Amino acid sequence: MDKKSTPISLGFDPAIENRAGWSRREFLRAATVAGTAGFLGFGSETARAQQAAKVPRIAYLGATSLTANADRVDAFRQGLRELGYIDGKNIVIELRSAEGEQGRLPALVAELVRLKIDIIVSGGPSVTRAAKEATTTIPIVFGSDSDPVGSGVVASLARPGGNVTGLSTLAPELSGKRLELLKEIVPKLSRVAIIGNSTEPGYAQVSKELELAAGALKLKLQLLDVRDPKDIETAFQAARKERADAVLLLPASVLNSHRAQVVELAVKNRLPAAYPVAQFVEAGGLMNYGPNINDLFRRAATYVDKILKGRTPADLPVEQPMKFDFIINLIAAKQIGLTIPPNVLVRATKVIR
Repeated sequence: MDKKSTPISLGFDPAIENRAGWSRREFLRAATVAGTAGFLGFGSETARAQQAAKVPRIAYLGATSLTANADRVDAFRQGLRELGYIDGKNIVIELRSAEGEQGRLPALVAELVRLKIDIIVSGGPSVTRAAKEATTTIPIVFGSDSDPVGSGVVASLARPGGNVTGLSTLAPELSGKRLELLKEIVPKLSRVAIIGNSTEPGYAQVSKELELAAGALKLKLQLLDVRDPKDIETAFQAARKERADAVLLLPASVLNSHRAQVVELAVKNRLPAAYPVAQFVEAGGLMNYGPNINDLFRRAATYVDKILKGRTPADLPVEQPMKFDFIINLIAAKQIGLTIPPNVLVRATKVIR
């Protein structure tokens, strides 16, 4: 039985010939040229170039050393991976750091603006302010901010407005809690040295909250300003001279960049110290109570995802911490001759022995 052959259609519509004046032969020639270009790779190169141009570029800008805060960067990358973003494949991450020198931030932000970065992820409050001053169009996501509303970064937590949003650390409220914990572990506590940088965003709000907490606890505060690394040792000397019973550190990039020195001076002066982030305790410090910073930076990736999918920072609410650390280092306690009460130890999320 003979098989009937089925004609192969090249998609040529006779109507095209009538409208465009093409003959069938000219149509076939054009199709052949297009097919040859694809075979030689010209078409695929164009497609690849178009695809590469669409890969979003995300900048992570830190105020302190990227090495010192490698865990935050890793947490952010992890968050992106969980959402399907792989650096170098379907997203490009540009890393920048002021290395503890806040004066470098404006130039670094200006560079990112020139590079036409799609989103800037801020490693801290001072970075967020510098980025906000430099651009009103590039979305800015802060991984942690002490008090974004109080310092004017966003209009409100529910509706940030503008091009900035992210995650808050609740620093003012939690600083008061750290003072309470110091009172529990140092029963005769009467005077506390507060070490921070008065130029850091959120400093005024945190200081005000501490004054209120100190009044309720009947404590006297000694405010010590550290704006430069050389001020760190001077601050501890002043605390010792004024007979402070303990020290409480505020969030500050200059202190974070010199964690080892800070911890060493606290031990040397036999001063119980409460720190704003867990890294100080992991470096040998006594105690930390506060949000899990790595979790905040992991969650910052969800903001990047939403913005890349069309959402605007103005409509993305600022989120608050969901995980908190209360870490006590018994090795550090032993070094300064301090005994941590059992009722405090049982509340710790982690005890370093």
